[in-house]
Amino acid sequence: MPQTSLTNRRRFLKQAAALPAVWTAAGGFRASGADPAVIPVIDTHQHLWDLSKLRLAWLASATKLNRSFLPEDYRKATEGLNIVKSVYMEVDVEPSQQSEEAQWIVDLIRSGKTPTVAAVVSGRPSSDGFKAYLDRFKGVPEIKGLRQVLHGATTPPGYCLDPAFIRGIRLLGEAGWSYDICLRPGELRDGAKLIDACPDTSFVLDHCGNAAVFGGDRAAWKAGIAEVAKRDRVVCKVSGIVASTEGKSWTVDDLAPIINHVLDVFGPDRVMFGGDWPVCTLGATYRQWFDALKTVVRDRPAADQRKLFHDNAERVYRLPKV
Repeated sequence: MPQTSLTNRRRFLKQAAALPAVWTAAGGFRASGADPAVIPVIDTHQHLWDLSKLRLAWLASATKLNRSFLPEDYRKATEGLNIVKSVYMEVDVEPSQQSEEAQWIVDLIRSGKTPTVAAVVSGRPSSDGFKAYLDRFKGVPEIKGLRQVLHGATTPPGYCLDPAFIRGIRLLGEAGWSYDICLRPGELRDGAKLIDACPDTSFVLDHCGNAAVFGGDRAAWKAGIAEVAKRDRVVCKVSGIVASTEGKSWTVDDLAPIINHVLDVFGPDRVMFGGDWPVCTLGATYRQWFDALKTVVRDRPAADQRKLFHDNAERVYRLPKV
């Protein structure tokens, strides 16, 4: 990376660290408290895992993340950022533990000891026992949706269009659950076909469609994003992209084209903020990602910023109001 870009990033991180903790859509930073201009933030993509209870095989190749990440760790990572609610996102546990993971997070939510108020749990929509799995948790109000990540090396291209998978995603709609869809950028058009095949299911596209911050031509990603965005039953999470930098130096200007394209194509009513902690720490601290996103959107209307950071999440995931 050129020295000027590295200097800019260091300057940004230094300035971000010195900023007061709470940000307002009016364009400034203020102390938290009773000020009505302060935006309460909902994090729609919070990971937690306790390795004394859950097995995550993928951590074997993710050394930096190969430890437990608990609610207290999340509290420390987000301290002062006015995170009022969060939505737990499944962590790709071994399939035999999916029910255990779901019950673990439901119990944690019901304890009332964390900002976590809802969950998107793991599942295998194409499995023979999927309907029974759904029936076990059907009617549990804390569970809002399901995810099976589709961008892993062992998942073949086009997997989301397998008839058995489509049948499972249709069952989600019948149960009143949404599906968080996490695809490789080159398979976004397949995602659009899946959405068309499941007319009664709502979708959330994770991580801006997994665009790479550093990776050359984004033409195919832009075309895929545009195709997905034509479907009004899908909302896009502005999340995850900083993790793809994997320790490389980056600036706000590196992130901005991806963020702005998604915001413009989906519009202010169909985007949501996601922290993607602790996976985000592969590229930045939670605060660095949060402050970078605020910098990118600071000139957008205050109402649109509130939708991004709070209102849309409350609506899409049907969260309890506080």
